[in-house]
Amino acid sequence: MSLEVSQLTKFYGNQKALDEVSFSAAPGRILGFLGPNGAGKSTTMKIITGFLAADSGEVSVLGQDALHAPKKVSNLIGYLPEHNPLYLDMYVREFLEFSGGLYGISGAGLRSKVEEMLLRTGLKPEQHKKIGQLSKGYRQRVGLARALIHDPQVVILDEPTTGLDPNQLVEIRSLIQEVAQDKTLILSTHIMQEVEAICHDVVIINRGKILASDSLVNLKSGAAEAQLILEAEEELQVEWFEDLGRVSFGSKGKTELRIACQDAAVGRKGVMQVVHQRGLNLISLNQQQKNLEQIFREITK
Repeated sequence: MSLEVSQLTKFYGNQKALDEVSFSAAPGRILGFLGPNGAGKSTTMKIITGFLAADSGEVSVLGQDALHAPKKVSNLIGYLPEHNPLYLDMYVREFLEFSGGLYGISGAGLRSKVEEMLLRTGLKPEQHKKIGQLSKGYRQRVGLARALIHDPQVVILDEPTTGLDPNQLVEIRSLIQEVAQDKTLILSTHIMQEVEAICHDVVIINRGKILASDSLVNLKSGAAEAQLILEAEEELQVEWFEDLGRVSFGSKGKTELRIACQDAAVGRKGVMQVVHQRGLNLISLNQQQKNLEQIFREITK
């Protein structure tokens, strides 16, 4: 694993912000780090990147101890903070040259790296504009270019798509997927749709505790209940299906039922038996998979 976090604990006064947080991230996969506001996401990211000290625990970045030697590890990490601090009076190219210089890149190597970042992030047409003149979407591109300028192996993005319009969202999403092909990438967010669109793995944190850590596929397939939606031409009775699970009427009234059952296959078989016994004219029987938002709400409620 490129990044391993173990038993990370952090106090703010008497408040425990992180409670023995542990997870890992692998190269070539995007990890979605999810949680409600105030759950501990940003605190975790700041500790990993050396902006905050932890009270206890371990963080390993490519085998290096990030807690005891943060300066040594800083060159291995690219970080886009939630509020994306930028020098608004600097020009885009100027800012990237300045950022690269902070990592010791100079001369022809710096010029080449800046050119690569301008092209990769689509900033080439904006390179001679002041950052303060750019839209929110282009400022996010500048922040991402700065995070990548030194070719880090671990990239951490804290709420990178907040405030973007739909077109900007698609563009930044595509860029994130491209970047993640050869790097370890952590996307910290509370936007479930973002995670379902681009993430491979998911960690859910709430009140400083890790509540779930798995691949997105496993997390969704392991959801406790299957949702069956039955529609017929006749009015349906809830009690006909109560042996199968929790039953409620759907959006179409008494001709539609939603049945939450533990085993989808058993549930479908039971529904068809009732349909046959009652002589119902079946219109449709669909299985609805829980989305990540539903799973998230159940885990964090």
